[in-house]
Amino acid sequence: MGRSFGWLWTAFAASTLGTWLGFGAFPLIAIQVLGTGPAAVSALAAAGLAAGAVLALPLGPWVEGRRKKPIMVATDVLRAAALLSIPITYALGLLTYAQLLAVSVIAAAANIGFTSASGAYLKSLVRPDQLLPANGRIESTMWTATAIGPPLGGAAIGLLGPVATLLANASGFLLSAAAIGMIRKPEAAPPPSPTRLRAADLAQGWRFILADRELRPLFLNTVAVNALILATEPLLAVLLLGELHWAPWQYGLAFGLPCLGGLLGAQLAPRLTSRYGHRRVLLTTGVLRAVWPLGLIFVTPGLQGVLLVITVEFALITCIGIFNPLYATTRLNRVPPGRVGRVLVSWSISSSITIAALTAVWGLLAAVTSPRFAIGAAGVLLLATPLLLRRPGSEPLPTAVDARSEAQPTV
Repeated sequence: MGRSFGWLWTAFAASTLGTWLGFGAFPLIAIQVLGTGPAAVSALAAAGLAAGAVLALPLGPWVEGRRKKPIMVATDVLRAAALLSIPITYALGLLTYAQLLAVSVIAAAANIGFTSASGAYLKSLVRPDQLLPANGRIESTMWTATAIGPPLGGAAIGLLGPVATLLANASGFLLSAAAIGMIRKPEAAPPPSPTRLRAADLAQGWRFILADRELRPLFLNTVAVNALILATEPLLAVLLLGELHWAPWQYGLAFGLPCLGGLLGAQLAPRLTSRYGHRRVLLTTGVLRAVWPLGLIFVTPGLQGVLLVITVEFALITCIGIFNPLYATTRLNRVPPGRVGRVLVSWSISSSITIAALTAVWGLLAAVTSPRFAIGAAGVLLLATPLLLRRPGSEPLPTAVDARSEAQPTV
């Protein structure tokens, strides 16, 4: 796919490994350093995502009218600078909850800007027939980094303290910026953009998504599934690290090792697609990924609990690893080049706001009931999300039982 894609791939690998080395750092700092409870930990994640999404609202039209490479470099540097402020204030004894919140907001807005620019940039670097292999390679890299990062990050936190991994996270973004700077392929001039941003421009991405019969069900489903899964992430940290007294290395291992399933899924995606067809595999794994999270309510202390989380997460992440390259390829193929940035920003903002809202609600639910109950409630609701994948007038979705059998290639 060329040297330019190779540098983009390298940038993605560096930033993703850094991010996953810092997995769970914010809730861990909030719990162990600042002594906050489940509602405050959930509010930290929710408020950062929501405020970041609001700041990113005008980015869609803005990104479309500008070259993507400088935007990607700038957002990488911005994220690195924000993260580096935390170890500095921690060393000086000045770290506060408000600073964690501010960094979360900056990172969320920069993430949306980078995602929208990188999606459009990827489409310009590879041919249409290379999009699925390119997305599969990126997906494989993401899950490899995710498998390696949390266990190493958990060990580093145990040895060096809770903010140590944020240095690695910031370094990953700086390496990403350097790799993007090495891309020499000339970038085509962006389409002309209006000098003044109109309110109607902000909604064009959503109008395009909701008018497209292929994108609309994918949009509704992925936003709902991601929000329900990620809303429980802070609560799992509270449950496992707090109530069940897991060690940080156990937490990192339980969520890092299963990410090998994502690598497996990304490798299987092109093979399953060539055998069973793009849409059938997309629908089957879309159903399957909603089945597994309910099993997390049975987690216990000790080795038995770690093995349970590893099993559930491995099954879930394998399905996600197959689903994600297919859905990302469908999305890029359905969107014309002049609208990619706008659509991706609208998609990311919707996802961030929904995650923020559900994270806040689930934090309150956990405070009123318990983290375990709230995690179970999210698992029950996930079972209904495959209904969102069905297009009006399309063939019936596979059931969960059918999906399990269809996902296994015959010999």
